[in-house]
Amino acid sequence: MDKNIGEQLNKAYEAYRQACMDRDHAVKELQQKVESYMQQIREQQEKIELQNSIIAKLKSQLAALNANR
Repeated sequence: MDKNIGEQLNKAYEAYRQACMDRDHAVKELQQKVESYMQQIREQQEKIELQNSIIAKLKSQLAALNANR
């Protein structure tokens, strides 16, 4: 009986250990994805800022052209 309990405990511990490793792997993978998405967001924000700057310049040029007419 004691041997059977020991085997069950070992199996339970191994299952727990595997679950912890799986969790740690999932957390690490999630952190990598979050960092990647954050980098993509920063890049998109920079593009938006650049495009907004171009739009503002074009609007001022258009306003200047319309004022000269």
